[in-house]
Amino acid sequence: MIKASYIIHRGEERICLNFSYDKSLIFKVKQINGAKWSQTRRAWHIPNRGESVLTLKKMFPDIIIDGMQTPAEKTDVNSNNVKTNKTEETPEVKKTVTIEVLGRKIMIKLPKDHKDVRFLNSIKYSRWNNKYFHWDVPNYPGNLDLIKDYFGNRLKNIIIHEEFDISLSEETRSIGKSEIFVFKTRTNRLRIIFGFDKEIRSLIKTYPYYSWDQKNKWWSIPYSEKYLNEIQTTAINKGLKFTYEEEDISDKGLKRISRFDLANYRSCPQEMILKLKEIRRSESTIKTYKGMFEEFINYYHNYDINTITEKQITAFLRFLVMERKISPSYQNQSINAIKFYYEKVLGGQRKFYFIDRPKKEKSLPIVLNEDEIKRLLKNTFNIKHKCVFMLAYSSGLRISEVVNLKLEDLDRERMQIFIRNSKGSKDHYTILSQQFLKLFDKYYEEYRTKVYLFEGATGGKYSSSSIQNTIKAAAKRAGIKKRTTMHTLRHSFATHCLENGIDLRYIQSMLGHSSSKTTEIYTHITTRGLDQIKSPMDNLDL
Repeated sequence: MIKASYIIHRGEERICLNFSYDKSLIFKVKQINGAKWSQTRRAWHIPNRGESVLTLKKMFPDIIIDGMQTPAEKTDVNSNNVKTNKTEETPEVKKTVTIEVLGRKIMIKLPKDHKDVRFLNSIKYSRWNNKYFHWDVPNYPGNLDLIKDYFGNRLKNIIIHEEFDISLSEETRSIGKSEIFVFKTRTNRLRIIFGFDKEIRSLIKTYPYYSWDQKNKWWSIPYSEKYLNEIQTTAINKGLKFTYEEEDISDKGLKRISRFDLANYRSCPQEMILKLKEIRRSESTIKTYKGMFEEFINYYHNYDINTITEKQITAFLRFLVMERKISPSYQNQSINAIKFYYEKVLGGQRKFYFIDRPKKEKSLPIVLNEDEIKRLLKNTFNIKHKCVFMLAYSSGLRISEVVNLKLEDLDRERMQIFIRNSKGSKDHYTILSQQFLKLFDKYYEEYRTKVYLFEGATGGKYSSSSIQNTIKAAAKRAGIKKRTTMHTLRHSFATHCLENGIDLRYIQSMLGHSSSKTTEIYTHITTRGLDQIKSPMDNLDL
């Protein structure tokens, strides 16, 4: 016996199906387009759309759906019935609006009307949700009141959820013993789900940063085409059905609140900035902590900073994950900034250490091959930009090291570059390229910089964001499909050095890594050299 009821799941109208465990019923339900399993509700649910509902009724003719009229019942295949429905519908019903508030998101369902569309478009960061057919508006201070005032008597219903589910993985998939399912996440990891297989498990354990998720029962490894192909080949050779999917990355989440969104926008407390400088944190760290903490205190702009509770901090972190859709790294940085203020600046108790941290998901660096490096440089026409890219690649520098380099840091006699006060407040040396020097001398004749190698239009350090924008544009012109940033050039330098036979210890020194384990990751990326290694067994005269 199946019990069906109307539910709202992530802003979408769906039909929840409750029944006792039965393999045959589960098999039937899975045939319905859009059927999903909810771990939270412990039930299957399907979209409340014509095709899915008709399939459900065809499979289970006697089913009764509580508390709703299905799309199948609303319209009839008979054209006369359709006309009758239209004449019975009053203008008031046509114009009704439903609002649902879920955390920091306002979802608005309404009939199409050009005037209403213009109004919603006037609200900053509002957007039409093609997937669930409603408008999404950030629940920023004043937005809900503005919407209420505009729609007035047309508001049919306002639902405000005080609490909401924070599970990031509500769905499970049923995988048979003869199947293997691989899913690529937006964090560049592969999740691998399969029945027990010793050979595939052993293969996974040969990859760096592999992990087993006890709760969800899946393996996880960094994404690499090489790893994906190896797993697929092994699965097919064993006669397993191989399925591969990628996470939808079109929904990027809400943007961060800026000083243009709030009239009473609050800046980071000066005592926090002074404390960061006092303990000699880098400019990059200070800038990051400042931005992260400002986002937090403006989320609670009506509260005194020093009275915000641990429960409110947890609610803010949920908002970051669910609505802003930030990465685990961003989430950890936000936690660090919040903890720093309450524990170091205010000298608070260690109770704030109870904030849960996400597990850091490690992925393999993206590397350009030598041909792609050539194409990138050939498609960079500005001499300053070309110099910046050549320096980063030829010496393996971070973008912060590039913009902070001074003219006095180039040692032409020893062909070395002195990197001062780099990440972790460390100094180190790296190599200086002859090819770079030739181009740099031409650049210097034209620009005549005074202090730094690369300076802005009005002097001072060259903008990091400007450099990142130029390299993305150059990669696009060069037809490079890989995500290319300045750090990609650093990864490419290390990988190509390793492939050219340079000892890992020298690469570690040039990159300024404290631990050799950090540098060892490049051994998992390189594809050259293994074919030339000879087994010691082959030297034995047996």
